[in-house]
Amino acid sequence: MTTPPEPAKAFPPTAVLGLGLMGGAIALRLHRQGVGVIGWNRTAEKTRPLAGEGLPVARHLQDVLLPARVILLVLSDARAIEETLFSAVTAPLLAGKTLLQMGTIAPEESRAIGERLTLAGGHYLEAPVLGSLPEAFSGNLIVMTGGDRVLHERLLPLLSHLGKAIRHIGGVGQAAALKLAMNQLIAGLTASFSLSLGLVRAEGLEVDSFLELLRQSALYAPTFDKKLANYLSHDYARANFPLRHLLKDIHLFERVAGLRGLDTGLPATLAAACQRGIEAGDGEADYSALYEALTRKA
Repeated sequence: MTTPPEPAKAFPPTAVLGLGLMGGAIALRLHRQGVGVIGWNRTAEKTRPLAGEGLPVARHLQDVLLPARVILLVLSDARAIEETLFSAVTAPLLAGKTLLQMGTIAPEESRAIGERLTLAGGHYLEAPVLGSLPEAFSGNLIVMTGGDRVLHERLLPLLSHLGKAIRHIGGVGQAAALKLAMNQLIAGLTASFSLSLGLVRAEGLEVDSFLELLRQSALYAPTFDKKLANYLSHDYARANFPLRHLLKDIHLFERVAGLRGLDTGLPATLAAACQRGIEAGDGEADYSALYEALTRKA
């Protein structure tokens, strides 16, 4: 029999809005750590497995916003956040609340949300994360915060349940920018390795020899081995991060990079490859299905 966790001491009621793959994992992690957490999702039927885990899930958004003092946002994009938080019904309920924005959005979108929340009488800290479902469930996410450092320090006891590496990056928008930089690397590394592996296989070379040499070089990245079984089996069904979400993030990076005067040719190419994969039916598959979009002809 499993001993229930001790309730988190002196921590205010906490809500998680957005119970998709990552939001559900974050909510369950907090719940299992003894944090008094309640969840809500725009699509109610997707929350049934979480309710089966004993996680309280509210049907109506107001039932979450009223009791919660800290609200974690794990919604799909900035539009979803604005539609959820700033309606005529919900905006008046935000006074005195602290919002942690944990999804991947553009820096200017994060700043706009923070400004609207401040006008509503709330407090805002962006806290995007690196890692996928295993890291979320084990509390080993990398957490990057942007905003007031005092608020960062105040929320460390909560964030420490989710990650061992928690770094204050700077002002609002700067952690969001860093998260986009990281996610561009996800796409770039996946695409580059996919093409190299595709050539190796097309030439009939031994994959083991390729990897043995690669691991001994400065070119190696652990993500190559992490997703290798997917590439070799052509099986991407177990998605920790779906391809359609990667496409959304690459589009964000492309837009933000363009505004800063950076070359957007590479992200545009990556986005086109992701789009081909989605059109081939891999939108809900793991992002490593990008391999198929880049090597299908080979």
